[in-house]
Amino acid sequence: MTCDPVELTAALIRCQSVTPQEAGALSLLESVLSEANFTCVRVDRNGTPNLFARWGAKGAARTLGFNGHTDVVPVGDLDAWTRDPFGGEISEGIVWGRGATDMKSGVAAFVAAACDYANQTEPTDTAILITITGDEEGDATDGTIALLDYMVEQGEAMSDCLVGEPTCPETMGEMMKIGRRGSITGYFTARGVQGHVAYPQRTHNPVPVLARLMAELSEHVLDQGTEHFDASNLEVTTFDVGNPATNVVPAQAAATVNIRFNDAHSGASLSEWMTAKARKMTEETGIDIDVRFQISGESFLTPPGRFVDLVADSVETVTGQRPELSTSGGTSDARFIKDHCPVVEFGLVGKTMHKVDEHVGVADIEMLKTIYSRLIGDYFA
Repeated sequence: MTCDPVELTAALIRCQSVTPQEAGALSLLESVLSEANFTCVRVDRNGTPNLFARWGAKGAARTLGFNGHTDVVPVGDLDAWTRDPFGGEISEGIVWGRGATDMKSGVAAFVAAACDYANQTEPTDTAILITITGDEEGDATDGTIALLDYMVEQGEAMSDCLVGEPTCPETMGEMMKIGRRGSITGYFTARGVQGHVAYPQRTHNPVPVLARLMAELSEHVLDQGTEHFDASNLEVTTFDVGNPATNVVPAQAAATVNIRFNDAHSGASLSEWMTAKARKMTEETGIDIDVRFQISGESFLTPPGRFVDLVADSVETVTGQRPELSTSGGTSDARFIKDHCPVVEFGLVGKTMHKVDEHVGVADIEMLKTIYSRLIGDYFA
């Protein structure tokens, strides 16, 4: 008996697992995996639902990991949907619903492929580990991180890991991710002296000073890109004064920037650079500028090699095209796994993820399962 990834995708969509709700999604997967002789453990932490599953021997010589998430973003304007976002409707070769693309179909595909392999094979110093979180779309502090912490405590380890996030821009097979740029957010607060605009000598306006700093930061060329990465970019994402009066110089202004950076930088080096720029501006103007940072992830790269080649070969065999090795896009939970083992990402076309009427083709889900099945077989061959 084989596991149907399409029906499993639809069943997962019917679980209203908007972050951080589990809504039965992990319970469903635990049931499916247990039937295929996976040992399953819930690794919930601080209200975040997580599932760990292993087939084969603990401490096996070759252990292939799969990672994904069952949580989804909110549906937004329900009236804008033409189908029930949690209906899991299968119609005219398409599965509809929130999470259809990101990424319940990816989870269903690798769970189905892993279950089929486990049902047909006896483990011989090999193992498959599956880690699924309910907190990828949220803060991600107690999701995949909690699963990795659990694995360290239990002596569990993956030799290599594939994350099933959507990676293809337009057609199945065109792109896989071998790394990601890092992300750092800087929060700037400039403080001056409030007063009447008619008496500028009694005020010290922080707004033009902070605007000048933002201009200097955004105009600076961080780099020209590296061998496997696009150029780093800094974007000013908000500038806030909160002053309703037109005749008052405000006492404070705030701005936020985000940098997506490549392997020419680190979160620490960029923090030091922005702090130095703010300090210099304070010295020049007398406006106090405070800055704090949030580093969402460092840049990382899984260099081309055996595992990257195995994934690319599986994709090419099934789809007929060799995937581009890319580091583009935002962050994913691969940023946590890269400290544990080599990790790559390959999944569906992501054009409808997070959108109204999110959907995925039945044929694409079936193709993705075939790719994962091919990878598992070749990995343990």
